[in-house]
Amino acid sequence: MFNSVVAANRAAFAAFGVRPDDDGDSKPLPAERIEADEDLPEWHVELSADNPDRLGVGDRVEFTKRISDNDVKQFAAASGDTNPLHLDDDFAEQTRFRGRIAHGTLVGGLISAALARLPGLTIYLSQDLEFHNPVRIDDRLTAEIEIVEDLGDDQYRLTTRVVDDGDVVIDGEAVVLIDEMPDES
Repeated sequence: MFNSVVAANRAAFAAFGVRPDDDGDSKPLPAERIEADEDLPEWHVELSADNPDRLGVGDRVEFTKRISDNDVKQFAAASGDTNPLHLDDDFAEQTRFRGRIAHGTLVGGLISAALARLPGLTIYLSQDLEFHNPVRIDDRLTAEIEIVEDLGDDQYRLTTRVVDDGDVVIDGEAVVLIDEMPDES
């Protein structure tokens, strides 16, 4: 009976876009709180550009976020990647990783989050990724991007990395096109 009541309460919370925290408080899920071109308070963003209106070689962006259990489950639901390595504690304990790890593509998505903080409208043209270390649930990661070459025609080559407390988990390179933002009317 108790489990049925708990399940019913969880379903009711979910229907209203709210989840109970471990301490009994409720707060909206991140997907319920985000708006276009906005940051959530639990994220940290740094842009180092001499002139934010005109990007150049050496300009950098960092985006920091904790990877939560909910992030992993929501990514599995959105992508269809239900590999038990990401979702099943008992299964994952028996693997070389000795526990659950986040999806590599979810972690790589932090690079996209950093790119979205560049001035202008950033459009991916290519991305190469090398995965070096696993990411655990609750790891706080930082995506670091740096413009290393101006290719002309508003295209740039960038180094891309995701680090966990100084350890590189993903290393790569991207090419992006940066358009001016459309006029909002």
